[in-house]
Amino acid sequence: MKDQLRVLLESAVARLKTDGLIPPETQVPIQVERARDKNHGDFAANTAMMLAKPARRKPRELAEALVAALPEHPGVRQVDIAGPGFINFFITADAAYQAVRDTLEQGEAYGRSSQGAAQRIMVEFVSANPTGPLHVGHGRGAAFGGALCSLLAEAGYAIHREYYVNDAGRQMDILATSVWLRYLEQCGENFRLPDNMYRGNYVREIAQALHDQHGGALRHPAETVFADLPKDAHEGGDKELYIDALVERAKALLGADRYREVFDLGLNRVLDDIRDDLAGFQVEYDTWFSERSLTETGAVDRALEKLDQAGYLYTRDGATWFRSSEFGDEKDRVVRRDNGAITYFASDIAYHLNKLERGFDRCIDIWGADHHGYVPRVKAALQAFGEDPARLDVRLVQFAILYRGSERMQMSTRSGQFVTLRELRDEVGTDAARFFYVMRKPEQHMDFDLELAKSQSADNPVYYIQYAHARICSVLRQMEERGLAHDSARGLAALTRLTEAHEQDLVTAIGQYPEVIENAAANREPHQLAHYLRELANAVHTYYNAHQFLVDEDEVRDARLCLVRAARQVIRNGLRILGVSAPEAM
Repeated sequence: MKDQLRVLLESAVARLKTDGLIPPETQVPIQVERARDKNHGDFAANTAMMLAKPARRKPRELAEALVAALPEHPGVRQVDIAGPGFINFFITADAAYQAVRDTLEQGEAYGRSSQGAAQRIMVEFVSANPTGPLHVGHGRGAAFGGALCSLLAEAGYAIHREYYVNDAGRQMDILATSVWLRYLEQCGENFRLPDNMYRGNYVREIAQALHDQHGGALRHPAETVFADLPKDAHEGGDKELYIDALVERAKALLGADRYREVFDLGLNRVLDDIRDDLAGFQVEYDTWFSERSLTETGAVDRALEKLDQAGYLYTRDGATWFRSSEFGDEKDRVVRRDNGAITYFASDIAYHLNKLERGFDRCIDIWGADHHGYVPRVKAALQAFGEDPARLDVRLVQFAILYRGSERMQMSTRSGQFVTLRELRDEVGTDAARFFYVMRKPEQHMDFDLELAKSQSADNPVYYIQYAHARICSVLRQMEERGLAHDSARGLAALTRLTEAHEQDLVTAIGQYPEVIENAAANREPHQLAHYLRELANAVHTYYNAHQFLVDEDEVRDARLCLVRAARQVIRNGLRILGVSAPEAM
């Protein structure tokens, strides 16, 4: 109905232009919104106030002219003017009930729109370094990214989901060296493991697999491995210099081919675990893009050459710098170190250029909030390439803090304390984890209450919503157990008999669903959908508690069943977008 009212207003504006009340070149957006107060109608428009300045007329005068010029519509029973010039629409009961008819007719498709006009959007999210299992912080990005992709697809955008695999660089070298050191331990070598190596049990498991494959073929004496290295941190040295020297020692002793075997074993084992973990979290990707491929195909060199030819690179202290400060960044950035190695930023530049070269209209990056400083420098690089930096939309996700009741959980791997996404899923379930993660804007801090997420009460929002769906399913089972048959056609024809206040509220809520999808997609805010589903569930529970559905009168019974079936369909549609199941019994 909202779109139909917009068309009516567009027709009225055109009429006023023809009559000379509005300059013919005037262009203003026609906005129709749900009225906040039912006493002021069902929908409201501020069109008259938007037109007042270009038309040089009082808003109230224009509102009266617009209302007079509105074409008749069978779904509009009354139009009023309020305040300085708001146009309030009151729709007929039959028009309001059309949402119920649409829902039952369209099923899973109810709420879908062509808003996105098939615009191609790549959403890159999670992209955690494959150096260990995903933790609860990654889980929030995964839930938000997965829900956002589904939401945008529902609104008519062509979505491509991508995971950027950081399979090159220093952290991966540290993982490979950590695996090799654990392997040496299994071979019988004795030494003190350096402080900043990866220490999780998963490293021991990878090392065991390495030992199973190679036996003692990769063994070197500990004395050889650690001979003449810089001092470690516990000896008063620089831990970064120490670990880098140890990585180089591993490469030298193993040789390029065998080091690559160790490196790839660690990478693939961790990456397989990440894939499995995300799949269990209902998150799938179209592409797993390798950072290493950017250097192996020369993409990084080509990107830097392009910047150099444009005059945006210079050399200082042996390093190569990008003039990012010319494009709003706080300072220039190194893209190639004095030893010839490229920086992470250089790979980021090449990767984002690659995204645009693949033909995406817009790219959405979902990063941890600690990466906020990277936003201006990446946008600066795109601008230096002659691209519109607005084509890159970066969404920052704050870390989630776990609580068990009032007790804050420490982020450690001690027994019984949760740190990985898999452990969180095992504790509260995928449904609760995904819903709790998307209840708040991602840039807001989040307290995740484990006990609340597991509770079966109205205080647990995901349980409350799922229970509303299950309750409706229970009513339909009771109908069959009583030997009753639901005549959907008779129920749809009798919808106007649903005059109770609870019924009117539920009808209104169902009609709002397509608007929620479009608004949430336009603002990239899945939490709007989560809040809407909570309100819809409340309308269902309130209605259920106040009225009997399986009454004796056939028309009323069938009409009420049509209404709750429509509500069930909307709940199911919304939960699907958020990656949450809709159980039929609880």
